[in-house]
Amino acid sequence: MPTDPTGSREDTATRETAPGKAPHGLTGFVRHYLGDIIFGANDGIITTFAVVAGVTGANLSTSVILILGIAKLLADAFSMGASNYLSRRSDEAVRVATGVGTEEHYPQRHAAATFGAFMIAGSMPLIAYLLPVPADFRFTLASIMTLVTLFAVGAGRSAVTTQSWWRSGLEMLGIGAVAALVAYGTGAFVSALTGGEAGV
Repeated sequence: MPTDPTGSREDTATRETAPGKAPHGLTGFVRHYLGDIIFGANDGIITTFAVVAGVTGANLSTSVILILGIAKLLADAFSMGASNYLSRRSDEAVRVATGVGTEEHYPQRHAAATFGAFMIAGSMPLIAYLLPVPADFRFTLASIMTLVTLFAVGAGRSAVTTQSWWRSGLEMLGIGAVAALVAYGTGAFVSALTGGEAGV
């Protein structure tokens, strides 16, 4: 009796990401936590870049950028992870109360995926201010690292989806770039309103 290779691949993917079960293998892990990883990475890098852009727009020192950036990175990463955990716990409580049944037994793993992705991606804009590069080039380097990271995270989605790597990368790059421009524009605008001097 002939077998359907496509069906076999679909069955494997289903087993790897079956609700309520721990994912098996690297591909299964990434598929299972992809939403948490993308959410954490995108929010992490944009949130941190917003701090970098705002402080740069206000023409403040590198030490201020690092202090505010690291403090916000840690606080927001923990907040995002905790919110993901509480959200999933609440959803499971509702499912149990309505008799639907549990779907996810490991909310702490989703929280950890969000926290880790937020920390790793969110640290990219700050690395430029730790490297021995000219001061007037740091914001440019931070911007480049932000855009490259956005594209890389987006392109990485293609490993576990059917979308092409370049389309996935450009999609996340485009959305992230708009958010980054809003962040810098807001920083420069507020700086001008408060008598600061925008600059990079």
